[in-house]
Amino acid sequence: MQFSNFCRTTSRYAGLSAALLSTVMNLIAPARLAAETRKHPTTTPIQHVIVIIGENRTFDHLFATYVPPKGQTVNNLLSEGIVNADGTPGPKFNLAAQWKAVDADTYELAPRTSYKLYQHLPPTNTQGAPPVASDSSPAPFQTIAAAEQAEPGLLPEDYKILTTGATGLPRGVVDTRLHGVFNLANGPYQLTPDIPYDDYAGSPVHRYYQMWQQLDCSAKNATKQNPSGCLNDLFPWVETIIGAGSNGFARPQGFNNETTHEGSISMGFYNVQQGDMPYFTSLAKTYAISDNFHQAGWGGTGLNHILLGSGDGFYYSDGKGNPAVPPSNEIENPNPLAGTNNWYTEDGYGTFVNGQPAGGGSYTNCSDPKQPGVEPILRYFNSLAAHPRANCAPGTYYLLNNYSPGYYGDGTVNPNPFAIPPSSVPTIADSLTSANVGWKYYGDHWNLYLQDPTYNNPWNQYCDICNFAQYSTSIMTNPTLREEHIKDVTDLYNDIQDGTLPPVSFVKPSGFVDGHPASSKFDLFEAFTKKIVTAVQANKELWASTAIIITVDEGGGYYDSGFVQQLDWFGDGTRIPLIVVSPFAKGGKVDHTYYDHVSILKFIEKNWGLSPVSGRSRDNLPNPVQTKDNPYVPVNSPAIGDLTNLFSF
Repeated sequence: MQFSNFCRTTSRYAGLSAALLSTVMNLIAPARLAAETRKHPTTTPIQHVIVIIGENRTFDHLFATYVPPKGQTVNNLLSEGIVNADGTPGPKFNLAAQWKAVDADTYELAPRTSYKLYQHLPPTNTQGAPPVASDSSPAPFQTIAAAEQAEPGLLPEDYKILTTGATGLPRGVVDTRLHGVFNLANGPYQLTPDIPYDDYAGSPVHRYYQMWQQLDCSAKNATKQNPSGCLNDLFPWVETIIGAGSNGFARPQGFNNETTHEGSISMGFYNVQQGDMPYFTSLAKTYAISDNFHQAGWGGTGLNHILLGSGDGFYYSDGKGNPAVPPSNEIENPNPLAGTNNWYTEDGYGTFVNGQPAGGGSYTNCSDPKQPGVEPILRYFNSLAAHPRANCAPGTYYLLNNYSPGYYGDGTVNPNPFAIPPSSVPTIADSLTSANVGWKYYGDHWNLYLQDPTYNNPWNQYCDICNFAQYSTSIMTNPTLREEHIKDVTDLYNDIQDGTLPPVSFVKPSGFVDGHPASSKFDLFEAFTKKIVTAVQANKELWASTAIIITVDEGGGYYDSGFVQQLDWFGDGTRIPLIVVSPFAKGGKVDHTYYDHVSILKFIEKNWGLSPVSGRSRDNLPNPVQTKDNPYVPVNSPAIGDLTNLFSF
């Protein structure tokens, strides 16, 4: 059976082609639009879910020293004794020690050749952080007037944050703002006050095959407390040896620890006990957080937003749902080039040489162990006690890293060779539409992107790879669905004020304020979120029945000490922050239930009585069975929760 047919026969749209599905959606649209203004039966008092997705921070990177309210416990660098409350090395600092290795032949998850401890971490690097403020390019801006013109997502008092924080250093050099940068102890280090919380800083590598190696997973290291056997101890090594990918090019001459412009960015953390992250710390102590919420996919932004929307991977196709073979330069090959230590043969974001596409490996046929990088992961799965299933359809090349969606905002097909073809994989948007449950995706700068789909305007910071609906044929070829359900954040503020917010809302900030390292700052994501929370709470009727779910897309390649469960080929990955703000989630509760992005789908489905997105999507997994001696590890793995333990109804 063709994979595209398999997906359709296991979904609520059994047997429908993409074109016919679009026609059906057009026919039901008027009834759906009328239903949006009515309340829909729910299994909880929650009538509105707002999901706000920032960028690229792990739980330990942000909450390393967080102490919850009395009666609650948390798992972080402080509670494990890795760091002290003042950010200095703790009595068990060696638990987070990092190693260097050699992988000179074929790709390995846990390379052990020349496995040696760092004496000192490689010096951290400025990477792509902005040197100076300017009104003619992306933030930071020289004036508040320019900031207000560029970004609608902040309260008036917060626009000053868009004008501060330039490094004063060139891009891609050792970050000498950090005291002792050439003699960093081997473990996590505090960024502040040397690199203030309001300063821009570099961004670690966050790609699929790289993250596997960063976590250093082997069944030989499995224990009852850590049945995945991941040691989380190769973060700087991967940063300095391969970084963000080779794009098919040879390793540069004179290669050293700073060539990738990262060093040990991954090991930095903030200290909430010294005033970092004040708004989210206040929310965490007032409402509820999870210390066991994970990015759903190894790697970066694109895959994790896709999994957030579908619970499944998207794949290279003929544009009509049938699997196809991508161009050779777009196929991942993490095997090291001859004569190098772990310099991947083909991996990257895609580039052009003499006007022709080159590099950019991002697809893998994970059903075939003969494909580069596949056999070590399948072998590892088979060696684990839980025997997780890869869930890879035969002959199918799945997208693992960032490629643009197959459609522009107006529904035309994106001709860029580094755009994934239009997708027929069902998403939560299809489920909600079919059930007449209203939904919207609010993308900051969407209106500007509609005028500038090829990003010629530097102030256009809309994230196209973040919008799971923009990949989807059933949504993007249907003008009614596309125009009514994909909106800018200015529409979000109006819908909140007017009481016309749909039951389910996904909100994505622009690149200015999403908190992504180098291009943004996390205090900007705090400020973006604060405007939404403030507006919802000002509408008393709306606030009384709303849950605001605040998280990020992925850990961004930062170190985290938490357990990672193996669910399928795509993930899970490291822990990331999750805060739930709601009248039904109070008291500073810290929930230890195992969750990932697809848990958000499970909550939506449970609350509105929907079936899983498809027969193969991850929302079919059971809720975790926990034990008191180790509540972080499900005994019925693979399993993910539905977020209900965060609430008290």
